[in-house]
Amino acid sequence: MEQKLKIAVFIDFDNIEIGVKSTLHREFDVAAVLDALKERGEIVTKFAYANWGRQESATRALSEHAVQMVQRDPSPRGDKNGADINLALDALEMAFTHDHINAYAIVSGDSDFIALVNKLKQYDKRIFVVGGRAFTSTILQKNCHEFVAYESVMDDRPRSSGHQQPQQQAQAPQQHQPQQHSERPEKQQQPPPQQQQPQQQRQQHKRVALDLAQAMPLVERALGVLERREVRPQLGLLKSTMLQLDSTFNEKAYGANSFTDFVERLQKADYVEVTGGEGRYMIRMKGGGAPEKPGAKPEEAIPLLRDILEIHRFDVDSGSTADELFDWVKQERPNFEPREYGFQEFSELLNYAQDKGLVRNQVDEERGLIVFLGSEFHPPAPPPQPVEVIPAEDEEIDEPQPLVPGQPTATGEIPIPEAPPKVQRRPRAPRKTPVPGSEGQKKRPTSRPRKKNT
Repeated sequence: MEQKLKIAVFIDFDNIEIGVKSTLHREFDVAAVLDALKERGEIVTKFAYANWGRQESATRALSEHAVQMVQRDPSPRGDKNGADINLALDALEMAFTHDHINAYAIVSGDSDFIALVNKLKQYDKRIFVVGGRAFTSTILQKNCHEFVAYESVMDDRPRSSGHQQPQQQAQAPQQHQPQQHSERPEKQQQPPPQQQQPQQQRQQHKRVALDLAQAMPLVERALGVLERREVRPQLGLLKSTMLQLDSTFNEKAYGANSFTDFVERLQKADYVEVTGGEGRYMIRMKGGGAPEKPGAKPEEAIPLLRDILEIHRFDVDSGSTADELFDWVKQERPNFEPREYGFQEFSELLNYAQDKGLVRNQVDEERGLIVFLGSEFHPPAPPPQPVEVIPAEDEEIDEPQPLVPGQPTATGEIPIPEAPPKVQRRPRAPRKTPVPGSEGQKKRPTSRPRKKNT
């Protein structure tokens, strides 16, 4: 029997809110995220971290869903990683003190949480990461147990009704008073330029379903794993195996509403053979196997993007929008489509290129996604090499410091005085006493005669 998951949800609100607004041009819908997580287990606790003084409009929606809002007070020096540190500490503390919680959901696209994800996996916790494919680090997507794409969550829901009701209520009084605003009807019908730009971006980067052939390498690999384990390839076991091999897999990216619908589409395309029924489907590969050309791989789009960046290097170096870069790619290759490389949007390709060091993406609430040249074009400077100083001919060379016993040296060591070497003296010959009258005996001097006084 499969273990029931009890999920703790941790939301990095500043990160997810800016990412959704800048790439998808929508407001963050916490209800959609919680509904998607409820399909995977029971949510037992929910936390959100932000400076709520700047997020007053979102506090009501979080309160309605019983999300505990943790205040993050930024320091005078910025402290942009304050929410990340608080979230990581609280998640680790809960892992130590609440053994019944066996799953954690990190709602963020920040790659700084990779260390937290790896640590929680060491404690045998199942990890979900919720974020957008266009702004969530691909490294973070592939290192969790399951990545829940925010785009696929929103595809099943209509536009957030919570944001449409205030607009409808604001338009209602205008309908009752048409004469007060009839003087300038043309200006009222045209939306501001800032509102037109997101609409144009959404039309230009329309999300399209990926080709089923691009999923066949993963399906074939998962069926091979189950065959080697001698396990019957049932429907639920096949999906769990595919997630184990690739945590970024989502059947909704291929236009399917559920995994059952995904398998039925594969059957209609004559890729797999399905037997059984009533929830007990058995899947196996067709005799012909996977298609010969399932589609280009994501890394094959990097050379094309690199060439475009080289051509427009000066423009991108100062920062250009994702729309401008997409237009430049279309000018060089009119038949270019991101879906051929496994991306539903061009921004997903830019996110993939950022982890490769090709570009550096920066979100902006007004302009959207801003692209700069990455570390590949601006490599870090090499460390300075030590320079050997050669003294000049006339320059005096410092002699080594003499060691004085009992005095400290430049290194702080006190030399121990050495004992002076012992000098071996030659033995003295014994002194001979001279014999009286001999030549060796000295004669005593005689006294002088005294002089007589006259």
